[in-house]
Formats: sequence, structure tokens, C-alpha cells
Amino acid sequence: MTTVQSPPAPTAAIRPKVMARAGLYAVLAANAAVVTVFFAQAGFASNALIVLGRAAGLYGALLMAFQLLLVARLPWLDRRIGMDRLTLWHRWVGFGLLWTLVAHVVFIVLGYADSSGLDPVNQLVDLAETVEGVLRAVVALALIMAVGAVSARSARRRLAYETWHFIHLYTYVAVVLAFSHQVAAGSTFVSSPAATAYWWTLWSVALGSVALGRLVLPLWRNHRHRLRVSAVVPENDDVVSVHVTGRDLDRLPARAGQFFLWRFLTPDRWWQANPFSLSAAPDGRTLRLTVKAAGDGSAALRRLRPGTRVFAEGPYGAFTTLHRTRPDALLIAGGVGVTPIRALLEELHGHAVVIHRVATERDAVLHDELRELAEAKGAELHLVTGPVAPDRLAPHELARLVPDVTDRDVYLCGPPGMTAAVLRSLRELGVPRRQIHFERFSLAG
Repeated sequence: MTTVQSPPAPTAAIRPKVMARAGLYAVLAANAAVVTVFFAQAGFASNALIVLGRAAGLYGALLMAFQLLLVARLPWLDRRIGMDRLTLWHRWVGFGLLWTLVAHVVFIVLGYADSSGLDPVNQLVDLAETVEGVLRAVVALALIMAVGAVSARSARRRLAYETWHFIHLYTYVAVVLAFSHQVAAGSTFVSSPAATAYWWTLWSVALGSVALGRLVLPLWRNHRHRLRVSAVVPENDDVVSVHVTGRDLDRLPARAGQFFLWRFLTPDRWWQANPFSLSAAPDGRTLRLTVKAAGDGSAALRRLRPGTRVFAEGPYGAFTTLHRTRPDALLIAGGVGVTPIRALLEELHGHAVVIHRVATERDAVLHDELRELAEAKGAELHLVTGPVAPDRLAPHELARLVPDVTDRDVYLCGPPGMTAAVLRSLRELGVPRRQIHFERFSLAG
């Protein structure tokens, strides 16, 4: 077994997550200030409703550009914030964008209707027929409302991921239509050469970030590394490990704890991509993922043949040693959530305590490897078995297993229910939030 150790984690004056989050807030605030200045310079209409409508439209355009940045999957942001948190921000900004654009339409229509004497419906029809770009804006709003409807939790639970993702792609159509509307009808857009240059630059950066992070970078990395399956190893009846090799893997910026969006190019599965964590620290020669059969896609991995081409997007995730704040660590895994935990243990420096929570010993995937690695690194390993109730990781149980838990970084990966329960236990024990690291493997956009 190859053990990859990282140097001791330095104590950073500013944590990477805080720096990235502050940077995003600063960028948004600075652009909001610029938009406000250009809006004021363009002058105000005599009708207060039209003024409010134009302001809502401008800030809606800014939020739309910010949305693109959140879903661009840029490595610098992802490694520091994490795709799950970017996805959460994307969700809330998306609902804010929807209501801002609705306000834009309502105020503009009511404002012009007040001046013309038409009723709101006929006024909207008149604007769509007589003002260039308005019809495109109406279509864009309808698309954004449809995406917002299917993104609601109740609707999202009823849709397959592929269906939801396909509908979500219409957001890009809405972005193009909205931008063309702004170019054609936006008074602030053409109010001055500086305003025009600003909006072109903003949209170019936003769309360029998406193209770079979601198209150019994945294509370039896969062309460079030429990934292929090198071995398929059953771990038990339900779990399989897939070993992947390629060229120049030592130049792939993957770290223990991260995941890829894997696409195995077989005739029946080339179109399906799934997020799976690395189950061993990258060693520059191979990558390994370990997967439990939970559906047709994951079950089909057992039938992969060595030599199968692989298209992988990533690495993604902030569940890494980059965010360490303490010299010692506690690693808690639930079930097959042990895969990134096992990889992290391989890379961690300092004393570690590992807790693996499973229903039965038979469910303890990779436990032999975990035990050997713990012995090699001088780590403590606890296998906790039994039914869900009573809670084997309740505050008093965690305090018994790890008396100095508040002095450690805690890395947690497991099913949602277990993750929520352990987070409650850590809070009750007084573990500072900055020392708790967990990630839900979801992808922005």
C-alpha cells in the first residue's frame, strides 16, 4: 500500500473558504455599485413605476451574470467553497433572480399602462409588438419561471436527475434572450460608452467562465490524460472498486476527499454521468473509485471491462486537507461514505481518530485497508455497528470515543440522516463550526 502524506497544515491567517466567500461578496457588491452609478447617470423616467422596473431589470441582469459564475465550476472557487455550497447559493440566487425579473416586468408594464391608458395585458402585448427585444424578454422570463418551478423541492423529488438537468439547460437559452433584450431595449446599456463596455465585459466574463469551467477544461484534461479502466475489483456483493489509469496523472490536480463526475464510455452507459469520490489518495499513477450498487448505473460498473475509455469531469469538492485548522483530526464515515474518508486518512498529517459507522460488520467496506492504513499512520480506528436507534454517535458516545473532540478538525461523510445527527452531536459538544468539514456531493447547475 502506498501512503501519501501531506506536509503539516499551516495555520492560515485567513481561511481559504472565508477568503473565497468574501471575494464573491465583494465582487457582487462592487458590481451592484457600478450598476447603480450607471443607472443614475442614465437619468430617471417621469413615471416612478418605470424607474422601479428599470432598476429591477438591471439588478436582475447582474444576478443572472452572478448565477453563471456560481455554476461555472471554476476550480479556484470549487476547491475553497465546495460544489454543494455553490449549488445552495445558486438555488437561492436563482429564486431571487426570478422575483427580480417578475418585478421588472410588472413595474414596466404598469408604468407604461399608466401613461398610455391601456390595461396591463394589452400594454404588454403592445410592448412586445412595438419594442425590439421585449418579446424575447417575455420568452426568457417564461423559461426562467419554468426552471424555477421544476427546481422547487416538491417537483425536484418527482423528476429523474437527467430530466431535471435537461430542463435546467434552458436557462442558457433564457440568458441569451435576456442579454439580447438588454442590448436592444436597455437605456442604461447604451447611456454611455463606459456603460456599454461594462455590460459587454460583465457578460463576456460570465459566459466565458461557464465555457472555461464546463467545456474547455474538461475537454482539455480528458484529451491530456486519456483515462481508461485498468481493473474492476469486487469488494463484496454490493460494492465494487474501479481503478482508472491514464497519461501524466501526476499533473492532474486531484486531492484526497474530492470527487469526479464519471462517464464510462460503453454503448449503454456513455450518456450517463455520476459523481463518485476517490477512495484512495491520488498517487500520480492511478485513480480509484469505490461504489455501492444503488441503481442501474452504479450496478453496471461491475460489468466494466479493462480498457474502457473514461470521460471524467473534475476534480470537484472542498472536502480536503486544504481547510484544516487543527493539527489533529477526527474522521467519521457512514457506510460507503468511508471512500473519501479512507483517501483523506492516507493524506492526513498528524494524529487521527477514525470512526466507521455501519449497520453490520459485513457493511464495513474497505475496512481491512482502513485498519492497515490506521496502523501504518498511528491512527485510532473504531468500528461502530448496530441499528440506527439508539444513536451510537450521540454526544456522550462521541465524547467517550474522542475526549478531545473539540481540539480536532472533524471530517464527516455519510448518509444524510446520519450526517445531520452527527452535526447535532458536534454542536452539542461545542466543536467550533470552522473545524467541521462535510460535503454533500451535488453539482451546481
